[in-house]
Amino acid sequence: MSMIQWEKDETVALIKLNNGENRQNLEFGQRLNQVLDEIIEDKEITAAIITSTDQKCWSLGVDIDWLGKQFTEQNFDNIKKFMYEMNAVFKKLLLLPVPVIAAINGHAFGNGAILSCACDFRFMKADRGYFCFPEVDLGIPFLPGMIAFVRKAVPEYKFNELKLTGKRINAVELAEHHVIEKACADADALLAESLAFAKTFHKKRGIFAEHKKRLHQQIIHVMDTQDPAFIEPLFLMVQD
Repeated sequence: MSMIQWEKDETVALIKLNNGENRQNLEFGQRLNQVLDEIIEDKEITAAIITSTDQKCWSLGVDIDWLGKQFTEQNFDNIKKFMYEMNAVFKKLLLLPVPVIAAINGHAFGNGAILSCACDFRFMKADRGYFCFPEVDLGIPFLPGMIAFVRKAVPEYKFNELKLTGKRINAVELAEHHVIEKACADADALLAESLAFAKTFHKKRGIFAEHKKRLHQQIIHVMDTQDPAFIEPLFLMVQD
């Protein structure tokens, strides 16, 4: 089974993260980019949903074991490729010509939470799962592009709190602060609600893509012009 697969539910692309905790590494980024390209090519698709087949985790962010191994073995090019590959994922989500909905059916930590923020809309189940930016405790600063697009998903006052405290919050609190569209009762309700919402979209791709392009023009500019200054020297962690 591929770590990421997708299937159609009528005209909705249902993307399934299949790798347990769905830790993000170079292979994860390459596969998700491939899936998104396939969805772009399928003109029948009118919306996309990203969910997980794991009952506990949506995505726990960067694969720290993989990343540590690359540093130990001095595979620095692999680390840079991973960072650029994930930036390509984020940009593709920001510019995809159909709405992208994160159906968060478990924990979304770090780069997992960030991935959900690159989507257009978010739903989350209320009975289990936390949303968290633990980077402040792990010594990992956000790239400028990440800060830019998380701000379009999380109100500034709430982003400030979550980013500087590393606090874990649940779906109910996320809904109260309009980070997600709805806190759903359980996994079945989450998928049903996400699919129902996705199927309300039948927008023409051209105008939808242009809306997203203009909405996110400054974000893409930041990613393209500022992120390389941190990726190229691998200034990705702060020790003190």
